[in-house]
Order: sequence, then C-alpha cells, then structure tokens
Amino acid sequence: MQWTAIFRLLARLYIAVGVAMATAIPWAWVYDSADVRNGFIISTLITLGVAALAWLRGREPEAIYPREALVTVAFGWLGVALLGALPFLLTGVLYHPIHAFFESASGFTTTGATVFTDVESLPRAINWWRTLSHWLGGMGIVVLFIAILPRLGVGARHLFRSEVPGPITSDLRPKLKSTASTLWKIYLILTLSEVVLLWVAGMSPFESLCHSFATLATGGFSTRNASIGAFDSVAIEMIVVVFMLLAGVNFSLYYVLLSRRRWGSIWRDPELRVYLWLIASATVIIAATLIGMGRPIWTSLRQSLFQVVAIHTTTGFGTDNFSVYPALAQLLLVALMFVGGCAGSTGGGMKVIRFMLIWKAVYVELYHSFRPRAVKSIKLGGSTVPPDVVHTVLAFFAAGIGAFLFGSLFVASFNIDIVTACTATAASLFNIGPGLGQVGSIEHYGWMPTQVQLVLSLLMILGRLELFTVLVLLLPPFWRR
Repeated sequence: MQWTAIFRLLARLYIAVGVAMATAIPWAWVYDSADVRNGFIISTLITLGVAALAWLRGREPEAIYPREALVTVAFGWLGVALLGALPFLLTGVLYHPIHAFFESASGFTTTGATVFTDVESLPRAINWWRTLSHWLGGMGIVVLFIAILPRLGVGARHLFRSEVPGPITSDLRPKLKSTASTLWKIYLILTLSEVVLLWVAGMSPFESLCHSFATLATGGFSTRNASIGAFDSVAIEMIVVVFMLLAGVNFSLYYVLLSRRRWGSIWRDPELRVYLWLIASATVIIAATLIGMGRPIWTSLRQSLFQVVAIHTTTGFGTDNFSVYPALAQLLLVALMFVGGCAGSTGGGMKVIRFMLIWKAVYVELYHSFRPRAVKSIKLGGSTVPPDVVHTVLAFFAAGIGAFLFGSLFVASFNIDIVTACTATAASLFNIGPGLGQVGSIEHYGWMPTQVQLVLSLLMILGRLELFTVLVLLLPPFWRR
C-alpha cells in the first residue's frame, strides 16, 4: 500500500475543504457574532493544518492503483465528514461531537437529515456551510480534486470509478481530468441557472444560493423549518422540481449531449425513460390517493409531484407532511427511496439501472424455468449485458439489503418503533433524509441516541460510496501484499 501517495492525495482533498470552509467567514463577519466568525476561522486553520501534515507525510505518486484509490476515497470521505463537523462545534451551535459528525456526514453525503430543530435560528454562516457541503458532495469532492490534479495520470481513472455513483455506461473522454472538469462545468451551469430563476421567483439571493446548492446535489438542507413549503409559491416549487429532475439524471448524458448535440441519443437511453416513467406513474397514483382524502385535484397533483420527485431523486425537500398520506402513498414513497436516481447522477438509492437489470435477470430465470435449453441473454438499450455485470448488480443488491437489515435492527434495538427504525435506516443508507414516523418530513434526528446517530452517519457514507468501496476495506486479503 502506497501510504505516502495516499497522504498526498488526501492533503489536496483537505485543502479544498479548508478553502471551501473559509468562504463562510465573510458571511459570519457581516451577519453573525464574533463567536461564529472565530469558530470558522479556527476550523479553517485546523483543516488546513491537517492538510499540511498529510502533505508533509506524503509524496507525489508515480501511479495509483485500485487499492490506493479505494482507500483514498473511503478515508477521504470519512476525513471530510470529521473536518466538516468542526464549524458546528467551534461556533457553539452543537455541543456533542456525534451530533456535529452526523450533521456534517449528512451534508457531504447529500443525505439532508438534520439534528437541528430550528434551522431558521442558525447563524447565516452555518446555513451556508450546511448547504455548501451538499454542493461539494453532490458531484463528489473526489471528482473535483481529480479535475485539478494534473499529475495523477491513469490512476485518476480508478479514483473516478470509485467515486461516481452507479455503473455509468455512456462514453466519456479518455482524458479523465478533462472529463471531470466538464462534468463540474455542467454542474456549475445548472446551479447558477437555478440560482437566477429562484431569485426571480421571489427568494432572497442568499436563500437562492443555499437551495440551489441543495437541489443540484439532491441534498435537501433548507434555510427554512418548513423546507420549500415555507415559501408557498407554485413558481418556486416547479423550479425546484425541474432541477431535482435534472440532478437525478445521469450526468454523462449531459456530457454526451454537449459533445454530440443529438437529443435523440439522449431519449433512447433506457434508464432515463424508466426514471421518468416511474415519476409520472407514482405521481398519478399518489395524487389519486390524496384526491380520495378530499383534497382538490390541482393541490393533489402539485403536492404529489413535488414529494415524488423529492423522494425519488433522494433530495428530501418537502412541501407537505407525507406521514399523514394514505398507506399506499407512504409505501410507494418508501419504495422510491430504495430505487433512487439514475446511475451517474448526484442522487442516492440503488439506482434505476440496477433495478432494471435485476428485473431482466428475474425474467430470464423465469424463462429458463420452462425452457431450460434456451439461450437468452440480458439486454439493455439493444446491447447485451455481460454476465459479470449482472452478478455484480445482484451482489450489490444483496449487500444493500443486508446493510438495511443490519441498520434497522440496530436502530430498533434502542426501542425505536419499526416504522421509524426502518425508514430512518433507508433514508440514511440511500441518502434521502426524511423517513416516516418520528423522522418524517417535518421531524428531525436530534432526539435519537448518539449511538444510533453514529451508525446512521456511517451508513450515509457507506451508501454514498456505493457500499463496495467501504465494505472491501473490511476484507483481510485487501490489506495483504
């Protein structure tokens, strides 16, 4: 294991976090108290100090291989979550390290679960840091620092494959640095576009920035206790819906669109079509249940669409309390939690394409049950899917279910009701934020025991890094020469 190379890579990552943390200082200087300002200054200095130590212990890598890439990504995210917790502690808005770690992990993993009961009373610099951590984690801090590392060479490809969520199938440029830079430019353009539209629709510039950060990252942190519902604006809701939809799409499709300028090739993507079909179907079904409750048709469609898109893309914003929805609507939303966005998007979940492959694998097995000699392969978008890819997806699904069961049992062991335990685990593992029961869309996680918060924080990181990136570190053979 090239530990010196890993230290040097982590140093660059922590420098980027320190610089990002420093952007909160001007907000604190203008709007907040001296304690908040000093807290961010000290947090930034500590973060840059840790980066300096890692830099001194490391050296430039000649090449980086899969093992080093996996360790860098896993330790990088864990370290970022720990360093990101410093402002919450040193400004005095949180006093327990586990609470601060939970909030930081939730931010960087774009989960959006919070321990705060009143975000509107938080210092402006803290709300800036919460949503900025979303934005940085959305496309992936590691992808960002690949884009500014000119000397990694082919090793960057291993880092990129470890970080980007899901199996991206679209062709990207051979030069990974250029690819990562282009993806971040797309991300930045979409963010700025939403900022302008929300500002025009009636949000303040600060809240436009914060909510755009959280939307494009599919995070869900808001500056309002009632989330997007606090604005009671159809225009704002529809803008957020559109950008949540865009954030849930495979970003490599945007890359292909820019390079080839062919809309038809985008629409032929099978995952995109299933993604949109799921949103449309779930919206109609849930709207029908709300109409059955006596709500007006337009109100039902509006609330259903927002909640479906927010949960399906794992953003977690809210305009309504879906904990009071009929059982069918609640169960459908929980199912969407597991599915999540498209592969290569900023969304969490198991990804649409994996469920498509699982469905096709089940169909082939059923077909072989009555025609055992038939040769029938699994195809996606007209191309045959290699058996090893299908096996990997099935293994991923099994690992995801196993992690979900472990987390649910652990949370339930603290005498927390089953609905809360299961949905809190799913919401953390699949980076959604709100669940049902005591962690519903208008609730928080601050009441949970610190042991539960710690495990849920680790599940957030596990889910954000697609399970295998972290689980492989638990295998003894991984650490052998």
